[in-house]
Amino acid sequence: MKTIIPNLWFDGNAKEAVDFYVSVFPDSKITSTEYYPHDGLADFQKDLAGKELAISFELSGNKFVAINAGPEFKFTEAISFSVDCDDQEEIDYYWGKLSKVPASEQCGWCKDQYGLSWQIVPKNMEELMKRPDAFAHMMQMKKIEIDKF
Repeated sequence: MKTIIPNLWFDGNAKEAVDFYVSVFPDSKITSTEYYPHDGLADFQKDLAGKELAISFELSGNKFVAINAGPEFKFTEAISFSVDCDDQEEIDYYWGKLSKVPASEQCGWCKDQYGLSWQIVPKNMEELMKRPDAFAHMMQMKKIEIDKF
């Protein structure tokens, strides 16, 4: 099977973001860094000379690439990363680290300080959603609270 690696576009702060994500997730690491050359850049790239171009990293064994670029593109909720958690303690941990935009919190979804959306959910979410009124309960939640299902 082919490997699919998400590439994430950052507005000049890719290294800061990668360092943050690697600090949040266990068994995570930066695997390589490529740099912009000093010569041959387009005019709009000249301020990036010598800075990080692409940073390959792993979060809990999942591969990603962070592209250090400009303000042309932003993250939206159309793409999110789901974190399956073992228990409420783990949900609380990831929520505390990743939820930085209160207006974006709903049904276990949150947004971090870089604009990336996350779904912080229990591993047994499918089972929980089969309970009576589960959807109605979930719609009232920001952070998922397992005992409220």
